Order: sequence, then C-alpha cells, then structure tokens
Amino acid sequence: MTRLDGPDLNLLNGVVSDKVISALLAAAAQLSLLGVRHWVVGGLAVGAHGHPRATKDVDFFVGDEAFEHHGSGLVTMKPGVPIQANGVIVDHLSAQDEPFLSEGLPAADVQLAVAPIEVLLYLKLKSPRAKDRADVIELIKAGADVARARTFLVAHAAQFIPALDRAVEEARAEEE
Repeated sequence: MTRLDGPDLNLLNGVVSDKVISALLAAAAQLSLLGVRHWVVGGLAVGAHGHPRATKDVDFFVGDEAFEHHGSGLVTMKPGVPIQANGVIVDHLSAQDEPFLSEGLPAADVQLAVAPIEVLLYLKLKSPRAKDRADVIELIKAGADVARARTFLVAHAAQFIPALDRAVEEARAEEE
C-alpha cells in the first residue's frame, strides 16, 4: 500500500471530466468569495485521496455561514451559494448536529481544500449507500491512514469502528 502525503486534486485529471473540474473551481471560488468555509468531499475527494473515479457532481462540506436560519427550523441557502456551475450540480453537506466536523474547516479565504481522510472516511462510513462502502475499501487499498481515521472515530463516532474494521478486512482480502 502506497500512502499519499495528502490529497492531490491532480489525480482527477483524465478521470473526471473537464466540465466537472471547471464546476469545482467555479463553485469553490464563489464559496470563498461569500466567506463560506468549505471542503471538497464526495467522489472528487475520494479521487484526490488516491482512488480517482468518474463523478458527475461536485460535493462540498460547508460551514453554517452557507445557510440562513429562519424560525420554526426552516433553513435555506444564503444568496449566492452555488447549486449549479457550468451545468453541473453542486451539493452542500452541513454539520447539523455534528459540530466536531465544522471545527476543522479551513478559513473562508482558503479557496480549495479537500476534506482530511478521517473526515472523508467518516462521511462515507455513515452513508447507507453501497457506493460509499466501496469507496471506503478503495481508499484503504490506496493507503488511507486507517489509524488516523480510527482515532477520529474513537473521539467522535465510535459506532462506525466496526464498519471501518470490516472495510479494512475486505481491503486486505482483495489485495491478496
């Protein structure tokens, strides 16, 4: 297993369409312009962490400043927050009841940052989608820092440790 020093968006070149990359850059620039802290997550982050794969959308984890809170629990996007760029859907995930996630977001003036591996693995582990479970296995095979992810899960979401352990076992079995 080769371990990457950190996420590298250049790994997406030739795998992800130029249209999606262009949308990523445009949406990230707009979020920074609006003062919204953000990380790239989803398929683009999976690729930047060592398992590049095609994706048709752009996903960001954003700080609470991306939203307007109205009475009775209604939440809307703030004006100007991109939901589409160059015809590509832009999705936004928020911390909701998980403040430990937004604590690590980079400053709003950081235009393009990929979620750290432990956050990305957490987001993938908590998803019910088979594609996300497969991403976890592929990230482990690509050299994800499992110890770092485990430490994060122990501190914030211990219920996902068994799922991480199963993914590690599956990744090892696939490499044999």
